[in-house]
Amino acid sequence: MLYPDDVCADYLARGLWTTETFAEFFDVCSDRYSTHTALVGHDLAGTPVRLSYTQLADAATAAAILLREKGVQQGDYVLVQLPNVVEFVVVIGALWKLGARPVMCLPAHRKAELSHFAQQSKARMFITCHTWAGCDHAALAAEIASQVEGVEVLVLKSVGDLQPADQPTNTTLTPANVSAFDVAFLQVSGGTTGIPKLIPRSHADYLYSVRESAKICQLDTQTKFLVVLPVSHNFTMSSPGILGVFYSGGTVVLNADPSPSTSFELIASERITMAALVPPLVNAWLMVAKMRTPDLSSLRMLQVGGAKLTEQLARRVQPELGCRLQQVFGMAEGLVCYTRPEDSEELVVSTQGRPISADDEIRIVDDHDQPVPLGQRGHLLTRGPYTIRGYFAGAAPHSFTEDGFYRTGDIVRQLDSGHLIVEGRDKDQINRGGEKISAEEIEDHLIAHPDVFDAAVVGVPDETLGEKCCAWIVVTHHDDTASAKELGHRLRQHLRARGVAEFKIPDFFQVVTAFPVTGVGKTSRKQLRALLKDHSST
Repeated sequence: MLYPDDVCADYLARGLWTTETFAEFFDVCSDRYSTHTALVGHDLAGTPVRLSYTQLADAATAAAILLREKGVQQGDYVLVQLPNVVEFVVVIGALWKLGARPVMCLPAHRKAELSHFAQQSKARMFITCHTWAGCDHAALAAEIASQVEGVEVLVLKSVGDLQPADQPTNTTLTPANVSAFDVAFLQVSGGTTGIPKLIPRSHADYLYSVRESAKICQLDTQTKFLVVLPVSHNFTMSSPGILGVFYSGGTVVLNADPSPSTSFELIASERITMAALVPPLVNAWLMVAKMRTPDLSSLRMLQVGGAKLTEQLARRVQPELGCRLQQVFGMAEGLVCYTRPEDSEELVVSTQGRPISADDEIRIVDDHDQPVPLGQRGHLLTRGPYTIRGYFAGAAPHSFTEDGFYRTGDIVRQLDSGHLIVEGRDKDQINRGGEKISAEEIEDHLIAHPDVFDAAVVGVPDETLGEKCCAWIVVTHHDDTASAKELGHRLRQHLRARGVAEFKIPDFFQVVTAFPVTGVGKTSRKQLRALLKDHSST
């Protein structure tokens, strides 16, 4: 049981949770929406695929039969590492129908993460592809299987590999009888430091967030959702993500190439109404849209999450892309916040939304776990009907309070409207001689300068002050004649003109052409800190 018995009973009695499970999810969607188009994309062989809800449910059933023949049973954990291809959706549907539990690996995960996931979960199988984006995933999976006992590898070449050779056309399979309160799958934490932790999600808590997210985002059968970020990421899965779209009878369009040009072509050809991006991709979309003036007339809403969107970029979305902006702030461990359609423009561009539910409990505390006054910044703690009470196998128990609140690691302020303003991560606070500097605050100021395309601020170890402040800059227009030193001088003057306290002004500036990113496209501060060893400071 992932939640205390009394908590499960309470959520069920109040109608927050139901006894529905993912075992019957695709069959229920098929019964509701049958011939409506559910999924559009390519398979691993590059073949275009369009599946109705009935065809998707049938494909998941066929794959479930195949996986059962290969020994997958109810309760087994199965690593799934696939890019944005139709096989991913078919595989998770099949595993859920068997009552097995997918472990949602990202395509960017490598040996260290994958072997950890396999060992921790005692995985029965590892489902992956051959070579993708320059990585030999088949060889990687074989190496994992040679080191972790009991792991069988299934390498897919096309969606046809999930079809049993002797399956009759009318084969059916009764969904597994699983408890709604049990583990449905494992997601992975952001993993900003060390190996990502495994996050157990139950059928009841995750389906609650899917249903409520679909309602908040006003999804219906006319919704067409473009998947640009990794499809196995929590944001793309359930905020409202592919599961919210399937629940509502809309169409999911998978994009295996995250470039703005490919995305814009799909928006025009498929009449996409909704897409979800991380801030660096918003920057790229705005830049390419200005050069190419694509047909984005069908796009109604652009969701942005995964990291804080600066107010300067937020204000550009509607006028330059012609769609409504929705800010999304959340975590795979649970809590999700949205700006709402009824919110004022100021709330949409300047906050990261408010929680899904009135039953989301929010605490904002100081360094000593004491509540801070409304409007003041502090550490965000949360508890609620879709936020976990512990990591898989009891990892990192210090991340939870004794009464079940999750320590998110985020520094936030809350308005009287309930909206949160994210000011950074507690690890992204720079302690310069006892003075605390919010990295995101300085980044917001820097991005307001016309020469700055993007900025990332990190701490640099210093013997005297403990830490100094380094700002990494991607410039708007590269100028070979301009030095980082000259740019640093201009940016320091810019920050002073905006009233930034002197101790907050970066000690060093570095200019790069692009930032290193994590597997889901967020700026990797960890890699930026490592790069400092190879750069001289200005």
